[in-house]
Order: sequence, then structure tokens, then C-alpha cells
Amino acid sequence: MSLRAETPAPPGARVRRFGRAPRWVHRGTAALMGVCVATAAVLYIPQLAILVGRRELVVRIHECAGLALPVPVLLGLASRAFRADLRFLNRFGPHDRVWLRAALRRDKRHSSRPAGKFNAGQKIYAAWIAGATLVMLGTGLMMWFTHLAPLVWRTSATFVHDWLALTIGVVLAGHIGMALGDPEARRGLRTGTVSRQWAEREHPLWRP
Repeated sequence: MSLRAETPAPPGARVRRFGRAPRWVHRGTAALMGVCVATAAVLYIPQLAILVGRRELVVRIHECAGLALPVPVLLGLASRAFRADLRFLNRFGPHDRVWLRAALRRDKRHSSRPAGKFNAGQKIYAAWIAGATLVMLGTGLMMWFTHLAPLVWRTSATFVHDWLALTIGVVLAGHIGMALGDPEARRGLRTGTVSRQWAEREHPLWRP
């Protein structure tokens, strides 16, 4: 069975990829994550700490942004479109294993990387960043509310929080780098629509 459309798409044809709610959830989460990363950098890099100053204010902004990080997703659950996207993200199929094998072999041919609405890399990233956010929230609460746990737990929480924050920074940099290399994917998140040619090339199993 062919993965591509049977008839060529008319030039300039566009298809709906994301509704309003998924786009706003992404924007809200990205903004809060950006604040968390920026304030963390100020808190842990001495040169930035000296340049910015006002450490207590930066700490409070970091804490508030961290606590608010799950809010866009929780609000988004009221949207049927967002819940549908979550189902796509949480569902792995045989084609995802094919995509991952091709990615590990660095095979960049589109025919070797079948994908539905989201490819396997996007699904893994979404699952990882969601788990990492929950761990960061839990360890952050232990660091903030010192009465919640004994000292040894708080020390361990600080270690996990700091190193996971560094890992998140690296992963986010990779995520942003890939987004910068795909203008049509960015346009889909900004406007909600993508070209049919791009959809057929990058997500041949997706039926919008």
C-alpha cells in the first residue's frame, strides 16, 4: 500500500494541522519553560548572576514559572482537539519502530521514515519532557518547602533538580535547532495549517 496520496496535491493547498487550543498550549508551555531556563541560568552562572543581580526576585520568578508550568496542559485538556493530539502522541505503532531504526542509521530518506501526525522522535520527546517536568516540579517543591522532607531527601532532590535542568537545557536546544530547520513545521504551530506537500512528505501516514 502506498504511503502517499494517490493524486497530486494542487499547488499551494494547505491542510489544518493544529487547532487554536493546541497552539496556545504549546505557546504557554514554551514561554514558561523559557522563563524557567533563563532564570535558572541566572541563578547558576556567576557572570549572569552578577549582571542581573536581585537574586531573590529571580528565585521567586523561577519558582512561580515552575509551579505554573503544568497549567497550560491542564487547561488544554478541556479542548477536544488537544486531547486528540495527546492520543496521537501516546500511541506507538509498527511504523514508529521503522522511523526510529532509520533515525539510528541516519537514513534521511523520507520513504524510510513513515510517520502519522507525529513522528516517533516527537512522541519520545513529548513523553520525556512531560516526565522531566514532573520530576522537576517534585524536586523543586522539596527544595522550596523544606519541611516536606528530611535533609538527605532535599540534598538528593537538589542534585537531581540541577542535573536534570542541565539535561533539559541541552534537549531543548536540540528541539529548537530542529524547529529552526523546518520552517513549515513552525508555520503549522503558528498558523495551524501546513502545506499538503509538506504533510505528504514528512507525515505520509497522517490523514488530515
